[in-house]
Amino acid sequence: MTDRFDVAVVGAGFAGLACAQILRARGLEVAVLERKPAPGTAVHTTGILVKEAAEIWQVPPALTRRIHRVRLYPPNLKALDLASPGYYFLATDTPALLRWFAEQTEQAGARLHLDAGFAGAARHGDCFEIETTQKSCTVSARYIIGADGARSAVARTFGLGQNRHYLVGVEAEYEGVRGVDEDFLHTFLDSRLAPGYIAWLVPGVNGLTQVGLACRRPAKPSLDAFVATASRLFDFSRARVVARRSGPIPVGGAVRPISTAGVLLVGDAAGLVSPLTAGGIYTALAFGRQAGEAVAAHLTAGGPDPGPVLAAAYPRFRVKSLLRRAADFGIPNPLLNLAFALPPARALAQLVYFHSKGLGSGQAWRDLLRSRA
Repeated sequence: MTDRFDVAVVGAGFAGLACAQILRARGLEVAVLERKPAPGTAVHTTGILVKEAAEIWQVPPALTRRIHRVRLYPPNLKALDLASPGYYFLATDTPALLRWFAEQTEQAGARLHLDAGFAGAARHGDCFEIETTQKSCTVSARYIIGADGARSAVARTFGLGQNRHYLVGVEAEYEGVRGVDEDFLHTFLDSRLAPGYIAWLVPGVNGLTQVGLACRRPAKPSLDAFVATASRLFDFSRARVVARRSGPIPVGGAVRPISTAGVLLVGDAAGLVSPLTAGGIYTALAFGRQAGEAVAAHLTAGGPDPGPVLAAAYPRFRVKSLLRRAADFGIPNPLLNLAFALPPARALAQLVYFHSKGLGSGQAWRDLLRSRA
């Protein structure tokens, strides 16, 4: 039996659920197809929310913990402390947060199909007949939203743009790490441990500490090597791993094309991840909602094709893409140590961490100049 909907959203991550909620608010019938057995299973993200994301999304306080400052460690571990008045980050219990988000989406009236990954689709008239990996679940929809992650099956099926440039990340959640200042995101620059990116230690929710790193391919991140380095600063003698996560992080910028007739990519599937910082939750939420508005207007009021609308709205990441290429070349550790003893590198770090548009933001530069006055 085929269930019929206006829109099928493929993927119950941040982008897909944000999109589904807007579509339901506009009166459309929505199915969310999720290949995992439960939302929040085997997440691939550290789950840090920047202030801009927290301001557009009210989440349960019990699932988050506010962090105000960044402590940046060059290879010699001589720490540099960074802060911006009024700015903060939210560490999250990411699996629980996604479960809560999915529950909210179901309460809004969307139908959530679990263990039902996207397995293909064929167009018949004005609808798509969608096959899933759950043989008993076949869905018909007028429109498909591909929010199914960095290696999107929707993108492959419809010949849309695909992510080609990745970082590879690994993270573990520990209990019992001691000596961690909980008002800091602890980030590490080390071209030996994390070529092309960073390592991190985040004082998380419920007393857990998130410890991880990522690097450009073909290098492979070694969590053991990073823990050995971090143990020079923090006490891991009684620490115990309670969870692990890993996966690819797309850093090639927005893919092209992002749409075809009746199909649109959002979130990681669309490459909406900062090429420099690898942050993607804020863009997933913001453009997931925008995609929902555009598709709803198209289906209910004869609005314009959502594809070109979103293609014009999606960020270009021009400056961050240039910096990504520079990061991929790598900076030797002795030069990193020298650079972070000098004001320009400190100013750059300030812009990267505390302004969502980074070096492309005139307001960021004005704020920085005011802070130095």
